[in-house]
Amino acid sequence: MTYPITGTGAVAAIGADPGEIFDSLCAGRSGLAPLKAFDRSRYRAQQLFEIDDRHTPGLDEPGRAGRLLAEAVRQAAADAGLPEDLGGIPVLVGTGLRELRSLELWWRDGTVFDADRLHFGNVLRERFGAIDTHTFAGACSASLYALALGWDLLELGETDTVVVAGCDVVTESMFGQADRVQFDPPPSVRPFDKDRRGTILGEGAAAVVLTREARPGRPVRGLLHSVAVNCDAHHQTAPDGTGVETAVREAQRNAGVAPADIDLVVLHATGTPLNDRTEAAVTAQVFAGTHPALTGIKSLTGHTSGSAGLLSLIVALRCLEAGVVPPIAGLAEPLPEGSTLRLVAGEPLVTPMRLAQVNSFGFGGVNAVAIVGGAA
Repeated sequence: MTYPITGTGAVAAIGADPGEIFDSLCAGRSGLAPLKAFDRSRYRAQQLFEIDDRHTPGLDEPGRAGRLLAEAVRQAAADAGLPEDLGGIPVLVGTGLRELRSLELWWRDGTVFDADRLHFGNVLRERFGAIDTHTFAGACSASLYALALGWDLLELGETDTVVVAGCDVVTESMFGQADRVQFDPPPSVRPFDKDRRGTILGEGAAAVVLTREARPGRPVRGLLHSVAVNCDAHHQTAPDGTGVETAVREAQRNAGVAPADIDLVVLHATGTPLNDRTEAAVTAQVFAGTHPALTGIKSLTGHTSGSAGLLSLIVALRCLEAGVVPPIAGLAEPLPEGSTLRLVAGEPLVTPMRLAQVNSFGFGGVNAVAIVGGAA
């Protein structure tokens, strides 16, 4: 079954809504900037893809993850023409770290933050009157896992409308962990480049509205053809090519399409040595003999963790609508495993497209892949 996507919303370091984000990607505008949230003197890395929404510059504050989530949901609900009070419409949220940054500020600095505020359900209830909310922690593929669950609710007839979202802000503990393993911090994120040196974290939130049928008089942003998820549990951090390929092929099979039918792949493309190599090898294997356009957004948005999958999906919908694919910023020479791939680099690619595949792979072998089509 194919379900219409009737609303989208997103915020990232490069834009305050889906249109601004897409325009920034096409123009090569980066959200990378000097670190603001933490004491830079304590770390080797000095840069981050932050959303600069703090009320006092240079002073971090609690509740930002919920605030970004609420903004993305607000945009998507308004775009879909939903009432301001969502009531019993299910809201499914994928995240990596929830409000961990708020907990850090409470524990270290004594910042006042009530324990009930750790739950996104409270934010969604207060802001939208939502009473059926669920949060899922699935690492970097969390929001596409939530999308799969939203699909299930529609498929089972449990609801006619579902809001699916993802969000994360950078926490000092996660930033510190990355800083300890990247002894020479990368100056930028260069996905699928042979000289890539690692990823840099980012902040973001994204949301979509799915319905069983299109709403009369309302635009449709795209069609969700399938979502496939698995957990190969191969390793805590290292991806497994077999698990990744299984998710890709299952998504295509569930959508009833062949690799040759896919016009665009929005890659997970973290810019890390092992992840990009594995994803490139699997992509070359699956699409042998075909040449979909391939792109990725993390060189300009950073790795936005729990929101990454949905953010890429919303970008894919914009690509299908506009007939334009933004390039992979910073890609100068593809890694050897990607030598046969049609990686978009340098300038946006203008081409008609019907179907897009969106990849999202997380720690612990948590893999998710979605197939979406244009509204027409």
